[in-house]
Amino acid sequence: MIGFGTGGWRAVIGEEFTKANVQLLTAALARKMKDEGTQGNGFVIGYDRRFLSVEAAKWAAEVMAGEGIACKLVNREAPTPLIMFAVKYYDMAYGMAVTGSHNPAIYNGIKVFVKGGRDADETVTADIERYIAGLERDSLRAVPYEQAVSEGLVEEINPQNPYLDSIIRGINMDAIRSRSLKIVLDPMYGVSKTSLQTILLTARCDVDVIHDRHDTLFGGRLPAPNVETLGALRNAVLERKADIGIATDGDADRLGIIDDKGHFVHPNQILVILYYYLLKYKGWHGAAVRNIATTHLLDKVAKAFGETCYEVPVGFKHISAGMREHNAVIGGESSGGLTVRGHINGKDGIYAATLLVEMLSVTGKKMSALMREIYDEFGTAYMTERDWPFDEETKQRLNTLLMVDKKLPDFPVPVKSVNYMDGCKVLFDNGWLIARFSGTEPRIRIFCEMPTREEAERLTGVMAAFLHLPTP
Repeated sequence: MIGFGTGGWRAVIGEEFTKANVQLLTAALARKMKDEGTQGNGFVIGYDRRFLSVEAAKWAAEVMAGEGIACKLVNREAPTPLIMFAVKYYDMAYGMAVTGSHNPAIYNGIKVFVKGGRDADETVTADIERYIAGLERDSLRAVPYEQAVSEGLVEEINPQNPYLDSIIRGINMDAIRSRSLKIVLDPMYGVSKTSLQTILLTARCDVDVIHDRHDTLFGGRLPAPNVETLGALRNAVLERKADIGIATDGDADRLGIIDDKGHFVHPNQILVILYYYLLKYKGWHGAAVRNIATTHLLDKVAKAFGETCYEVPVGFKHISAGMREHNAVIGGESSGGLTVRGHINGKDGIYAATLLVEMLSVTGKKMSALMREIYDEFGTAYMTERDWPFDEETKQRLNTLLMVDKKLPDFPVPVKSVNYMDGCKVLFDNGWLIARFSGTEPRIRIFCEMPTREEAERLTGVMAAFLHLPTP
């Protein structure tokens, strides 16, 4: 069963992620393009470093060729934002990236993009699922890859230069050149090294790189930049007395930061600090967009500058839609993805990282000092994040309890209101808590933001106990 979640279609390799399913999904998209009359614009395909990614990209290209749709295939491992850029750059109606993003190494998947390089929204993905349901597997047409290339049905491309140039044009490179910052990069065995290193070296930064070899098992770690996975980066920053450590996830659309003191900078903090920088130091104007499980500190920054922060469901397609609707300055989520007005219409860990380096250069301040500046002005906010796996029976029980019966525990603080936009979000006077099902894995997640760590952990424990989830 091929079903799209919040971050595209992802499945375990060899179970649902198979050649047959990759080609079925591609054929469904091809038939949709023909019915819409958009096949003449062509199609772009890219892939990351995961096991079977390059093979799956070629499987998809073979089907597009079989359907008579000209296709451009990025002929090397590439960041997902580069592929989104290519959809926009070549003015195509659709494109796809073969990637499992930050999921464990046993997963792979496909992200679908629409015109302008945006994430496909639910209308598009539901349409693809409908086409899949109506397809017979034996009706699929495919042209062998080498034959498709020789006949001009597939063109191998490398849009890295225009992608990097677009970032460099949008960044104050002169400011960065003037600072000679020392930076440690951690691509987490993924695809960001070439792009980020090229930009930073062009700006005369002193750059060291760790974990850059090709490893489809991601060094035995989850390729997600969080406090648990960035210990080596922290050590490298402290050892080399670097100004900042930058990590990106497997397909480089998310980032994680270690500051000059070796502290992990949460994606919530990155989002807030960049918005603050764009408004205060660069003089930009405009709203912010965040998902329902992202810090409300962003709302305080927006309000202080006379702007508005808009809340949307989880899934970057909702962030992209909100950015477009409100002409927002920035949009992002607590998992590490963000986008800035004027770049691509999706998350880009490479651009975000470069903008952070610009911020350090323009302000002349360390990351730790800038965070203190924000906390002094807007107060502190601490978020806990916990998740638990579930089977189908447990999911049904939890869904009935939270979303149907709408039961809540007896919290030790007054409840202001409850929001069921995406999961069960409880608002308190000075914080909030949400319990929701992951859109990419069979897990339930609880997020809680309060002024102190102790308060956040206490409320998280109350909700976990109420749901009969194991607690440490």
